[in-house]
Amino acid sequence: MPTDIEIARSAKKRPMSELADALQIDAADIIPYGHDKAKIAPGHLSSLKAKSDGKLILVTAINPTPAGEGKTTTSVGLTDAMNRIGERTLLCLREPSLGPCFGMKGGATGGGQAQVVPMEDINLHFTGDFHAITSAHNLLAAMIDNHVHWGGDSGLEPTRITWRRVMDMNDRNLRNVVTGLGGSPNGTPMETGFDITVASEIMAILCLARDAHDLQERLERMVIGYRRGRIPVTAKDMKAVGAMMALLKDAMLPNLVQTLEGNPALVHGGPFANIAHGCSSVIATKAALKMADYVITEAGFGADLGAEKFFNIKCRQAGLMPSAAVLVATVRALKMHGGISKEDAGTVSYDALERGLANLGRHIENLKQFNVPVVVAINRFTSDTSREIAAIEAYCAERGVQVSICTHWAEGGHGAEDLARKVTRIASDTPIDFQPLYPSDMPLFEKIETVAKRIYRASHVDAPASVHKQLERWEQDGHGNFPVCMAKTPYSFSSDAKLVGAPEGHALQLREVRLSAGAGFVVGICGDLVTMPGLPRRPAAEDMHLDHLGLIQNLS
Repeated sequence: MPTDIEIARSAKKRPMSELADALQIDAADIIPYGHDKAKIAPGHLSSLKAKSDGKLILVTAINPTPAGEGKTTTSVGLTDAMNRIGERTLLCLREPSLGPCFGMKGGATGGGQAQVVPMEDINLHFTGDFHAITSAHNLLAAMIDNHVHWGGDSGLEPTRITWRRVMDMNDRNLRNVVTGLGGSPNGTPMETGFDITVASEIMAILCLARDAHDLQERLERMVIGYRRGRIPVTAKDMKAVGAMMALLKDAMLPNLVQTLEGNPALVHGGPFANIAHGCSSVIATKAALKMADYVITEAGFGADLGAEKFFNIKCRQAGLMPSAAVLVATVRALKMHGGISKEDAGTVSYDALERGLANLGRHIENLKQFNVPVVVAINRFTSDTSREIAAIEAYCAERGVQVSICTHWAEGGHGAEDLARKVTRIASDTPIDFQPLYPSDMPLFEKIETVAKRIYRASHVDAPASVHKQLERWEQDGHGNFPVCMAKTPYSFSSDAKLVGAPEGHALQLREVRLSAGAGFVVGICGDLVTMPGLPRRPAAEDMHLDHLGLIQNLS
């Protein structure tokens, strides 16, 4: 079988002018980045406001395992399939991060015959959005340090600066650093650290802002530290927002690319779902809803993280009303949730599958709490047996949920046509009755408890007194109506990555909380999760190289 990158390179891509015509975008409103990618100009985005919205479909998944689930691949395959059956459908995805691409997770453009292209460009520098976000974030950090060095009048206390730095790479050595060493000419010594760019508040803001005006107002509200009396100091106080907006001018515009089958796709923004809110941009999603009858989008990692944040944060802030959710699973992954090893995931074990189905069932129950109809998509491997598939179908039937067996990885959109018909039917026949999990006026800690108990099935939240005091202080400062963004391991419903399956009655370990005043949410960091990942023992970067033709090899 050819590799993903070989399949992507062999694709016969439609000219960007044809993609623009399909979306009724004037040639003057396409900003080309080479021959096979472009940005959509502000003029066209503004012109869409009067148009009616299509239907929004979320693709999510069970808790990820090393066996793989194929959420992005399914999103692409479903988009191609819906276009094949005559439904005008547009895909909205997040941009990949360089960190996991060079680490162990790989890129995020799908796989097999269900990919978005140009695969290499999207997985690497693409149109420079992540670089712009990294630069804007670190510009603010530099201006904060400069403000302290020259004794600015904000009253900002160096020991109470909360703004860290970012880079789009996995580097554990940068989690905690000391800057400003070498005497007064080189600045003021301060403890700080780096997060990965996808955890930057600016990334979250860019993905939640409705337009340039909203983007600027959100940037201005970002809290970067405190003066005496714990009075917040903002990015606006640093006089940094104008320059940051200049850096983000193009990054806020959606990127237009295509699937292998030539269907348009908007790939824009990329917050992780384990350490951020895990959704592509509101700007791209709302534009897509005006340009298509159906919009397929995804949220990162499992439904306990990505879908929960999509519903409680993105939909709440943007006023989105999802029509259906697709829950992706594989037989192999379910068996791993039943206790089998990755090496044995391809072997038949009905006992392990039976145990692992509890993870699927938990996600079905959780999605139904938002009053969103669910279709289960089984991303089929050649090693899956008919009896294993039948066991999943019977399990879902008992819960009143439809199942579709998908082969889009091997067959492209043709292999997901059954899923497309079921999604179209359920989205058309079911009245929209979407409800977030909790009201905005609920106290912050109660919101955290609600997610922990109703989504994770924890018995309680174990948090130090300092966390309770900090949440109460933010409520007093006017942030009590914010939703919560839980940062935890994606591999388990608990804060312990080793507890696979569907654990319940556990204590959720809430280690600290962080305020994202511009993004409009409070982050709760659980267990030993870090916001700057490290590389594995053998990173994927070790195998990458350019061949004698100058082509990238071993990028996945």
